[in-house]
Amino acid sequence: MVDLKGQYARIKSEIDRAVLECIESTAFINGPQVHKFQKDLEQYLGVRHVIPCANGTDALQIALMALNLNEGDEVIVPSFTYVATAEVIALLKLKPVMVEVDEHTFNITAEIIESAITPRTKAVVPVHLFGQSCDMEPIMAVAKRHGISVVEDNAQAIGSDYGSADGTTRKAGTIGHIGTTSFFPSKNLGCYGDGGAIFTNDDELAAKMRMIANHGQAKKYYHSVIGVNSRLDSIQAAILGVKLQYLDEYCSARRSVADKYDAAFSNIDELQTPARELNSTHVFHQYTLRVGDGNRNGLQEHLNARNVPSMIYYPVPLYKQEAFAAAVPDGFSLPVTEKLCNEVISLPIHTEMAAETQEHIIRSVKEFFSGRSQTAQ
Repeated sequence: MVDLKGQYARIKSEIDRAVLECIESTAFINGPQVHKFQKDLEQYLGVRHVIPCANGTDALQIALMALNLNEGDEVIVPSFTYVATAEVIALLKLKPVMVEVDEHTFNITAEIIESAITPRTKAVVPVHLFGQSCDMEPIMAVAKRHGISVVEDNAQAIGSDYGSADGTTRKAGTIGHIGTTSFFPSKNLGCYGDGGAIFTNDDELAAKMRMIANHGQAKKYYHSVIGVNSRLDSIQAAILGVKLQYLDEYCSARRSVADKYDAAFSNIDELQTPARELNSTHVFHQYTLRVGDGNRNGLQEHLNARNVPSMIYYPVPLYKQEAFAAAVPDGFSLPVTEKLCNEVISLPIHTEMAAETQEHIIRSVKEFFSGRSQTAQ
């Protein structure tokens, strides 16, 4: 699905030098590479504070811990997303309120959020799924009207630009009260292990999240709050510092691959190519098709037979996962989410996609549908 080896080969000398300098310095934890990457990412995102941490799940957990929520408080979360988004809510003894997503963009909307708000709602976690921002301006308006906090899960859309009605542009993840991301190796900005970060423009929240991520201490051995141990190590920060310089190029390369897929599949009636949010650029962490007429599983089997990898993100709604059984009423169902789980399939998309590789993928997809058409005749 991704070609991390090819990507590494292209920047090998820079990566090797950065890693070797880190090893030679022996500042493996909280070294200068971490501080430099933090500042560089703040500048790239146009945000006041970046707090590096150990992974994207920790980033979400720390963000929620900083909001002074109480056991049983409700946090709205899309039902069509990776488990981590809701997992941390339940872990903190909060109540995940799982809601629908827009069936075209796969993202949560302001209208969906507002319909789920109750007196116990304290926060919402919009997930910028597959590489494009939710429409954040109306979401922030709803949050302000109801006095709830917004934590953006930006693990899949770092580098995406969101355009506001006033003509200004901001990076996804910097619009809510807090933004989070993951640097898992396959992400658009990925390290060579685990890593994550939290963003905010709120000085008070930033100070609190830094304390939480560092055992609840602002001063060594003086612990003001109950915290966790979550940090980005220096070697990973050194790698990310190199790759951050290429992030916009990586996003552009992914869009080029997506454009070729779009053009190739535009005349296949059973396929719906990815929709684009009007206010957001798409950085295509995944290229996700919808396959109609119950053909998704058949297409995946066909692709497997031709050595074309594919993935289904996500095959089961969050509310049908056994882990959340106690939090979901009997018979609870969200029809759009269930439809998406039965229709979506993601094709390979990455920065090193060779033209002949993509042509093989496209040809394999077309073969499946042309074969079905001939059978029907």
